[in-house]
Amino acid sequence: MNVSTVLIIIIVALEHIYFLILEMFLWTTPKGITTFKLKSKSFAEDTKVLAANQGLYNGFLAFGLLFSIIKDNMNFALFFLCCVTIAGVYGAFSTKQLKLFYVQSVPAILGILSFLL
Repeated sequence: MNVSTVLIIIIVALEHIYFLILEMFLWTTPKGITTFKLKSKSFAEDTKVLAANQGLYNGFLAFGLLFSIIKDNMNFALFFLCCVTIAGVYGAFSTKQLKLFYVQSVPAILGILSFLL
């Protein structure tokens, strides 16, 4: 893997570690409620188990990407970058928030392109 690809993968992994923290630990805090535009503290409390589950999956994505760097295995990296891309596309489509595509999918797509080019 070249240096630019590794740097992009690290950025995507760090994003997903941040998502893990937001969803698993900060969901019911003002930061979590504001970030995810939740309708109320009560709603955040009612959905915190679901959010923690989402956060765990984001952690799996992050650590899969970091594992691909440690093992210097581009097949793993491409798999996880594709998973991130699909998650971002689905998230943007299902929530009707295009920002999710730009925040999540675009960096992963850049990682894929960095490897392919």
